[in-house]
Amino acid sequence: MPDTRASSAAADTFAPEEVALRPRNVNFDWSAAPLHWIPGDPYGSHSVTALNLVLPVAERWFAKLLSDALEYVRDDQLREEIIGFIGQEAVHAKTHDDVLDEYLLRHGIDPEPFQKQLEWVVGQYEQRMAKASPANRRKALASGTHALSAAEHYTGVLGDWALNNNWDELDADPTMSDLYRWHGAEEVEHRHVSFNVAKYFGMDYVAQAAAGALTSVVFFTIVLRAMKFLVREDPALPNDGYLRMMWKLRKSAKRGSTPSVGFIARSGLTLLKRDYNPANEGSTAQAVAYLASSPAARAFS
Repeated sequence: MPDTRASSAAADTFAPEEVALRPRNVNFDWSAAPLHWIPGDPYGSHSVTALNLVLPVAERWFAKLLSDALEYVRDDQLREEIIGFIGQEAVHAKTHDDVLDEYLLRHGIDPEPFQKQLEWVVGQYEQRMAKASPANRRKALASGTHALSAAEHYTGVLGDWALNNNWDELDADPTMSDLYRWHGAEEVEHRHVSFNVAKYFGMDYVAQAAAGALTSVVFFTIVLRAMKFLVREDPALPNDGYLRMMWKLRKSAKRGSTPSVGFIARSGLTLLKRDYNPANEGSTAQAVAYLASSPAARAFS
């Protein structure tokens, strides 16, 4: 399936800023979800499941960073957007924690060793903020918001891809599909917030490009390491090296199970555009429509 399908959604009928962001309670039942939830594609399944190893820690950091940033934000609309963003990220982190506890452990995979590594990485931010003088605290926050803007670019792009992919045609597990589409829809819905915050903290083109390049490398290196962890822990798979694993992913992308490397690279290059704005990518209208119909959201209500 061509990657261009993810960009085929109808254009927004309203701007992202017109939507009041709010966290949504959801209810997932993973008791019947198989480890290889995309049939016949264990590598594609693990490449997406790997996000569960990364997102709880990452999203708690995102929320903490913007909570710290609120101290310096005087724009009322931006403050409201940040508060809505923090609420959504908190629900995301809790939900993916549940995946680790109720899904991966049920399949015999203990995520704790990988989680500890990520906790150490995120802990470096806490140490930096703790040591920062009052004069340097805002500067440290500014660099963090620049990195967050780049990371949220990818979560928004991947969210848009999840809303428009062909998992249903591949008979992917409906609960797992809904998990990533619900999360992806909220990422599309709030895709503008971190960019607006970064701009508020003075992000210029050079900072945008530098943060985009560095965050791209870090983000996908961590996700690839998470996938390698899952492949190694999966008793049904050989302990493949990174090159063989990437070759398997190439086949998954051709099926439409995962985004292709080319799709990711092209989306990353948009961060180098001087007129880059995340509001121009994805459809808020489509995201809101999915969130109104998500089985997990409807099950909770």
